[in-house]
Amino acid sequence: MERSEYYKLDRLEDRMWWFAASHRNLLTLSWLLVPLKAGGQPILDAGCGTGGFLVQLAARYPDRSLFGLDADALACRRAAAKSAQPVCVGSINALPFPEGVFAAVFSVDVLCHSAVDERSAVVQFRRCLADNGWLVINVPAYGWMLSRHDAAVHNVRRYTRKGLRRLLEAAGLRVVYATYWNAVLFPVMVITRKVLPKRGGASSDVAEYPRLIDLLCRAVTACETTLLRRGWRLPFGGSVIAIATKGGPARG
Repeated sequence: MERSEYYKLDRLEDRMWWFAASHRNLLTLSWLLVPLKAGGQPILDAGCGTGGFLVQLAARYPDRSLFGLDADALACRRAAAKSAQPVCVGSINALPFPEGVFAAVFSVDVLCHSAVDERSAVVQFRRCLADNGWLVINVPAYGWMLSRHDAAVHNVRRYTRKGLRRLLEAAGLRVVYATYWNAVLFPVMVITRKVLPKRGGASSDVAEYPRLIDLLCRAVTACETTLLRRGWRLPFGGSVIAIATKGGPARG
């Protein structure tokens, strides 16, 4: 990812509505569907960036060891300072951890990056999970939505729910839940990224929005989180969340 994007991520990931919604959805669904008891094996944030989600994981699982990993050394230093958790430099293509060590692996918008071999990465996730370990993953949706935003953050692929399921199952994981999210605001994404003329160079949509717009986006995505908490699966959206495990029957 461009260094300027890391700086923006570091500054805005605890202030922008999108990160608030993404982190809330991941934590809500994992709390409901992933049976992690206090203590036990550690959790990995694979591709932790500058540490915003690692901070959230530490708050949700205060009695469990956490680790972060990112390919960028500067991001690792910021993540470690921000979260007070151990963070190492490394690639999800070849995780530098023993087999079967993690109770859960979280990966937020990393599988889509140009430096990532998606198949190798998912195999690595499975290798490092305990026998009944869990993978919780978020990725951007729909290949046709690739835009200047993706160019700026070095995304080269986006996913459908079915495509992500196939990828995870091919690595020997059992998908127990998958849904799109950010459905209400998705038409706005399409218009701003694919219809309106492009201005300036490649730059992501990570930005500090006017307060009223930020509050509106937070309210809309909070309503979606409520639907997900109640068991809904949204039929489309800007992102896909999937939860998979090494053990147990697939549920859909």
